Amino acid sequence: MNLDLGQPVPDGIRGRVRPAPEVAAALVAGRPVVALESTLISHGLPYPQNVEVARAAELAVRQAGAVPATIAIRGGRILVGLSDDELLTLATERGVMKASRPSLAVALAGGGWAATTVSATMIAAAAAGIRVFATGGIGGVHRGALAGSGGLPPTLDISSDLDELARTPVAVVCAGPKAILDVPATLEYLETRGVPVIAVGTSEMPGFWSTGSGIPAPATVEDVAAAASLVAAHESLGLGSGILLCVPVPPEDAYPLDDARRVVEQATAAAEKARIEGPALTPWLLARIAELTNGASVRANRALIVNNARFAGQLAAALATF
Repeated sequence: MNLDLGQPVPDGIRGRVRPAPEVAAALVAGRPVVALESTLISHGLPYPQNVEVARAAELAVRQAGAVPATIAIRGGRILVGLSDDELLTLATERGVMKASRPSLAVALAGGGWAATTVSATMIAAAAAGIRVFATGGIGGVHRGALAGSGGLPPTLDISSDLDELARTPVAVVCAGPKAILDVPATLEYLETRGVPVIAVGTSEMPGFWSTGSGIPAPATVEDVAAAASLVAAHESLGLGSGILLCVPVPPEDAYPLDDARRVVEQATAAAEKARIEGPALTPWLLARIAELTNGASVRANRALIVNNARFAGQLAAALATF
């Protein structure tokens, strides 16, 4: 069930993975499967929007010709594929923790529900043999992480997503780094760690809520067919790293770039004044930006999640022919 892409999967992780019957059957048959994260359900959106978006993302994967596998943790096991009842439980359960690589053992040992971030979802996908994973936006280098900000020393706040991309061979589909981040520094970090970053259908990096960012993309492909060919070539090299495919939010749902920059600056300044930092920073900033945009950022976020899932389904289907 595991792909040999240049990096072995530890037996301890493989032994914790529990694919849903549909997912297991698809993997055995060589049919396309797309991994989906679960923190957007537990922490990213309020109920009932969270379960609505999760269902819409799964439907988009199916319509593209692949099997969706939303990943979460429960009872010391990594569930690869959730039932609709489990989606609903995760969307309404209180006290669900976020599991990333640093906290994966804590989440598994705790015995309850945990939602998987980008890094934990990549680990689970690789262990199950899933080649493609769709998310909203990746984490990265936070503003002030390297040079400090507002008179404060550098925070060194860099998401574990970036190192996971460097060490786990999964193709990750996103709308770019989250707009609240230091995007140029994030790209530099990924380049240093040997992670290919590819924009799809555009010569500049998608701006998460916005179609563009004004930042040139390191590389670009025209469409899903070209993306599949590139992913297959990357896999064949056995370098052991992931590859990041950045897809712009649909234009009709996008938030204007200049407006996005303005509200991010406002929210960041407010966070510095309130001394919000560490794991609390990202959800605080996203909630504040939702207020400042009167919900427009949330609508763009929902649209890009579903759009990324659709593209990932198409990519997985195309990859199945390689």
